Amino acid sequence: MKDRFGRQIDYLRISVIDHCNLRCVYCMPLRGLSFIPSPELLTAAEIERVAEAAVAVGFRKFRLTGGEPTLRPDIVEIVARIAALEGVEDVAMTTNAVLLPRLAQPLAAAGLGRINIHVDTFNPERLKKIMRFGTLEEIERGIAAAEEAGLRPIKINCVVTRDYNDGDVVDVARRALERDWHTRFIELMPLGGGEAAHLSLSQFVPSRETRERIEAALGPLVPVPSANPADESRNYRFEGGPGIVGFISPVSEPYCGTCNRMRLTADGRFHLCLLNDDELDVKKVLRSGGGRAEVAAVLARAVGLKPTGHRLEEGISTEERSMFQIGG
Repeated sequence: MKDRFGRQIDYLRISVIDHCNLRCVYCMPLRGLSFIPSPELLTAAEIERVAEAAVAVGFRKFRLTGGEPTLRPDIVEIVARIAALEGVEDVAMTTNAVLLPRLAQPLAAAGLGRINIHVDTFNPERLKKIMRFGTLEEIERGIAAAEEAGLRPIKINCVVTRDYNDGDVVDVARRALERDWHTRFIELMPLGGGEAAHLSLSQFVPSRETRERIEAALGPLVPVPSANPADESRNYRFEGGPGIVGFISPVSEPYCGTCNRMRLTADGRFHLCLLNDDELDVKKVLRSGGGRAEVAAVLARAVGLKPTGHRLEEGISTEERSMFQIGG
């Protein structure tokens, strides 16, 4: 399935919940939060129906996100339902790893193939400052559980925030020099307005600066050609290092021209572009008895309406939803 700009859209990111057990400063405030009531979340069967329709029109890759997806009590069932669909080539998840010690093995057995772990620093004190809840010890136990379950290579997602963890990027990147991890540094994105969006603008660090800091400390990074033109990460490696260092730069170096993604929110809406508010309701179709063909029609319409890219340069971003409500 191609959109009106000729981009092949074959990757669906599915938010299964908007709750999270952490409160990262650039994502979720400590007060004033409201979450989707449980009856309004898509069920495991409804998520499967959407995935089935997506496969029927050419989608091949799926990623489960949140909030924190491991907070869904039926997350293993959701993975199993999607992985069992004929035509699915890849099922992945983004998580903070806190609950992986008990879930990594069941998730892998259900068909989860890959995992991205969000951790902004390996300094325990600064982790408390930026991620606020949870501990480094909990996250490291989760990483170890993921490795033991065979969910490799470990990908670390580090959101770089000035005055919080920008001084720790060298320590995070060093993991790719010492291990076969993929360490990926992500620029802050202003979503949803309020405290988090303000911080995203005032504490923004461009990827160029992060890369320069890493190279000054650890040596030159060698570009790694990507076999996937839609990969949002510009990847490198150190000479002699087994891992990958990636930079995801939606603000300073947009990759909208090769975007292959559609997003499904936890309350059942196709979100057309991460940094736009436009959405189409598919839950209404599901709960009025719609089957695969009807869901596929909504998805096809969503792909057809997908914008050419974000409009941050015009000062336009999402106002209705924050990152934890979209799934990243």
